[in-house]
Amino acid sequence: MIVGVISDTHSLLRPEAIAALAGVEHILHAGDVGHPSVLEALKRIAPVTAVRGNVDEGEWARALPLRATVDLAGHRVSIAHGNATPPDSANASVTVSGHSHQPSIEQRGDVLHVNPGSAGPRRFKLAVTLALLTLAPGQAPRAELIRLLP
Repeated sequence: MIVGVISDTHSLLRPEAIAALAGVEHILHAGDVGHPSVLEALKRIAPVTAVRGNVDEGEWARALPLRATVDLAGHRVSIAHGNATPPDSANASVTVSGHSHQPSIEQRGDVLHVNPGSAGPRRFKLAVTLALLTLAPGQAPRAELIRLLP
């Protein structure tokens, strides 16, 4: 199963992000969505699990949880916006976080920690990225960063 992992769109869903997510079976958005139209566009690609970030405000945003856990292809994935390990990550094989705009993939023990970076407006001189997560029952999860802009 290929899962798209995106964060910090800040109301901007780039065509490059849509192209990179084509064909994924599920999308995880780690907060700072910015506008509900981003989630609606992502839902046209695949089912979406999203959490609220610090810039997400209004009634639509209050409907988003601060953290979520989803079971996909035999793996528990825990999602929160901040960089700390999500508090409900017990028994998770993958944690996903956003907020820093700094993409990273790090294996710590049995848990793969993924920050897809920022797919929205470029901040500072950081890359504009998202991640693809590969999940299969009985196999270690794998992730790769996808750079959206040169």
